[in-house]
Amino acid sequence: MNYSLIIKLLKIKEVVLTINKQDIISEFGRDSKDTGSTAVQISILTKRIEILTKHIQNMKKDVSSRRGLLLLIDKRRKLLKYIKNKNNSQYLDLLNKLGLRK
Repeated sequence: MNYSLIIKLLKIKEVVLTINKQDIISEFGRDSKDTGSTAVQISILTKRIEILTKHIQNMKKDVSSRRGLLLLIDKRRKLLKYIKNKNNSQYLDLLNKLGLRK
């Protein structure tokens, strides 16, 4: 097995994730440096959940990643609950943009 190829693929995956994170920040944030707002955090978590879900569908016995996925889902659920209590119209808009059900 060619380990250098695997390492290169992992590095490419990390680059793709950072590029996507910048796209998400520019789409959901107030400006390019807004990484802490609730909408940005929820959208980044949603993207990570999508990636982990695809990974777990391929690797069914990966229990530690499954646990990490459940923790991310719980964190997103708490943030969605927070934004729903603070601003219901922003909550509904965010659900529509991300394609989440509620």
